[in-house]
Amino acid sequence: MFKQRSAVVDLTPFYPTSVKPQLLVDLRDWYITTYKDRFFLDPPAFFTAFGILEAVYHLPLSFWAVGAILRDDPLVPLHLLVWSVETVMSTLTCTVEAMCWEGFKKEERIALAQLYVPYLVLAVGMGLDMFLRLRTRLREQTRGIVSAVRISKATS
Repeated sequence: MFKQRSAVVDLTPFYPTSVKPQLLVDLRDWYITTYKDRFFLDPPAFFTAFGILEAVYHLPLSFWAVGAILRDDPLVPLHLLVWSVETVMSTLTCTVEAMCWEGFKKEERIALAQLYVPYLVLAVGMGLDMFLRLRTRLREQTRGIVSAVRISKATS
């Protein structure tokens, strides 16, 4: 759900007008009207930068990761750790900023938080999982190297 929202709502301004379906414009307008997400009304510079980062890194990596997971690519944990750090930082920044908007009612904050916070939790969980996977691999490799060095020294 989250990445579909990103491709449709977050990245709509980046689509060339000649290929932008009216459905994307309508969905984005509905989202803005429903959630009153000010990032889409008057985006701060950091939000525009996050949008560019999402278009050139986040979304392509998400598509790559699906196939890489199915192939059991050994680089998945490394790439998804970077992806999760980027996602946590950008989502946390937006969440904190949105929760501080003046004149934003409690119900509006809750509605917006219900969109942002689950994605933040997902990214934190994925980051922890990828970190633990990488740590396990590195420890296994380090043990193997240490063992090989000890054997080498013992036979010298």
